[in-house]
Amino acid sequence: MAGEISEGVVPLLGSVPAYYREVHEAIRCRTDERVQVEVFQRLLQRTDLSKVVLNQIAEHVDSTDGFLSKLSLYKALALIALAQQGKQPSPKLLENCILELPKPQLGEPRDLSTLRMQPAQDDVLTLSQTLDGLLAKDTVQVELIPEKKGLFLKHVEYQITSQRYKISVYRRYSDFDVFHEVLLQRFAYRVVPALPPKRMLKGVLTSLSEREFIEGRRRGLGRFINLVARHPFFSEDELVKTFLTFSGSDVQSRLRDTCKKMGDEFMINRIATQAKEYLPADIQAQFSTSREMIRNIHNSFQRLRDRAEKMVERSKDNASDLLMFGKELSTLGSDASPLPSLASSQSTWGTLRQSLKSLSVEFAVLSDKAAQQGRREEDDVVEKLNLFLDLLQSYRDLCERHEKGVLHEHQKALHKYSVMKRQMMSATVQPKEQASVEQLESRIVQQENAIQTMELRNYFSLFCLHQETQLIFTYLPITSHILGSFVNSQVQGHREMGEVWSELQPKLGCLFSGNNGLKHSI
Repeated sequence: MAGEISEGVVPLLGSVPAYYREVHEAIRCRTDERVQVEVFQRLLQRTDLSKVVLNQIAEHVDSTDGFLSKLSLYKALALIALAQQGKQPSPKLLENCILELPKPQLGEPRDLSTLRMQPAQDDVLTLSQTLDGLLAKDTVQVELIPEKKGLFLKHVEYQITSQRYKISVYRRYSDFDVFHEVLLQRFAYRVVPALPPKRMLKGVLTSLSEREFIEGRRRGLGRFINLVARHPFFSEDELVKTFLTFSGSDVQSRLRDTCKKMGDEFMINRIATQAKEYLPADIQAQFSTSREMIRNIHNSFQRLRDRAEKMVERSKDNASDLLMFGKELSTLGSDASPLPSLASSQSTWGTLRQSLKSLSVEFAVLSDKAAQQGRREEDDVVEKLNLFLDLLQSYRDLCERHEKGVLHEHQKALHKYSVMKRQMMSATVQPKEQASVEQLESRIVQQENAIQTMELRNYFSLFCLHQETQLIFTYLPITSHILGSFVNSQVQGHREMGEVWSELQPKLGCLFSGNNGLKHSI
């Protein structure tokens, strides 16, 4: 049916031809009913009207922030039609269009869709992010604050300090748990990193102390909150801001209330119901290829992390061995037992023995340097590898949620719908009570609506997966950060150790007469 244009916009306009609506549908923005000014100007060029007339039409058409409303476009189309009839385009002429607005000569509406130029801000599928840009969004420090009663098996609290918000708040593990829960509810189609375990697994106590477990959990919470605070969509969300800044007594209730008020991303995202339009035709093939590639990357990074952890352990063992080596030298030199007369006349052992005591100091310094090397490798290499691994694992979790969640529910709904349709066909053949048939019809309509919603959610889930895949590749250059940290750590460690060894060598020459093994091999 023909619609009416409001008198407040164009007085005394007649009914709108279907052609107007078809043109509007062909050239409007993908995400709303507005028409971009650049697209409208291209439309004007198809009219073969003089530049003077086109300028007159443009002057009579309202545009806001670079866009025309639907009604402004209708007015413009009417003015174009009047100008093509040889009349001077003027809004006053429209007052005579009592029955129906005139139809402009612009060609087939379906051919006009090529005029549409999606503005940069509407290129919603592509993430225009860089790794440096993501890392610059925020850096969140997570520090452990143990209870005064002691660290072991006691409740611990964390001080969370956001560089972006310039504030520190205090959180318990249970606060992180609730935050993770509501984040998953709100962003079910995004990569939400997993939390580290709350308690030690059975059987781990033999190889991992409680203190080491708590430190590992602190690191895990730090990686989680930094990945979240730097995510292109999470970082601007009210939930994240609440967790990082709210200093009230019950942050968990505030988080749950905030989540309820906002709803999940599908309900509030402006393009959620139109996600299908933005997806490439081969989205499934792209997704399969990317998923396999990311799986292989994940496996490789796990092996890199395992090797890096072994290097950290070797540095720690080296520190321990050097310290013990120095202590043994000190013990050997501290032996005050008198030398037997047979050895005392020709042996220099007595002098050497006294000199050995001081060497434990140098070996303690070497031990400290080796320990520092281990800490650098752990903080700068292993931790960065674990950060990226957490992100990669959350992507694999997201893929499983997509397949086992919305996709699986969609398939179940389709099966249920087909059963209902068969029941309806049976009901039309065999006479049944009218009430039961109407009830079945109502259920079928409800199921159709549910399936439509699930289909929209499925496309939106694919849309988000496509963006999150881009996020993974945006993070991939972190490899250079990791390699840089690894090389710098090794260079610094070897230089510092080399300096101590170099200082120790001449001391041995002064302490002991002759070469004493410094030049000759045994």
